[in-house]
Amino acid sequence: MSSGAVHKLQGAETSLPVSRREVLAIAHQLHQRGWVANHDGNISVRLAGKRWLLTPTAMSKRVLVENDLLIVDANGRVLQGGRRPFSEFKMHMAIYDARPDVQAVVHCHAPAATALSVLAVEVDPQLIAEAVVSLGDRVPMAQYHFPNSAEAIAELRQLAQDHDVVTMQNHGLLGWGDDLEQAFLRSELVEHLATIQQRAMLAGEPRRIPRADVERLLEKRAHAGLGAEGRRRRGKTR
Repeated sequence: MSSGAVHKLQGAETSLPVSRREVLAIAHQLHQRGWVANHDGNISVRLAGKRWLLTPTAMSKRVLVENDLLIVDANGRVLQGGRRPFSEFKMHMAIYDARPDVQAVVHCHAPAATALSVLAVEVDPQLIAEAVVSLGDRVPMAQYHFPNSAEAIAELRQLAQDHDVVTMQNHGLLGWGDDLEQAFLRSELVEHLATIQQRAMLAGEPRRIPRADVERLLEKRAHAGLGAEGRRRRGKTR
């Protein structure tokens, strides 16, 4: 799948048929890359009218077709579709509630990032300059909580205010963005970084880039309209 196959202008409106095709393209990519197994992972896209397009529960991302996708309201009540929504929709709604600008959320169990989360180690974007611009100087790791617990939802809501992707201890990866492609690419970058970080840890002690350079890169990030400071400069409230 090329980036152009599913990418659209950030924040732009898109038709429901296009959104359905985008969700399927990303869902299939999650399976092909080995980021999900069995019925793992889920995707949501914000639609107009306080509705969300979702992948269903209890289905492999490998076999999804358009008729399997659902439209639900903010409480997860099915408005369209014959399958059941995934229970982790509450995690997605924590992101949407905290960030009105977010249009899509991707959750997966990407192996390298999840492996670090099992070790209670955060993925570190300060290892590579480009990652700081794309993700900021930290990819936080939410503490382990029972899935969908009030504590888990509260922590995600708090972390979403200042970050665009997180790992969850003993759970996986959550990425979000102005559109589904951006949410996927952020998740992809975190998994790529986690792979580099793991290999570096096997060989020795990973070295971060100098903090003075990190600060310059964070300024570039904000200038590009990314991150909490970038959103503030773009005139967004969150």
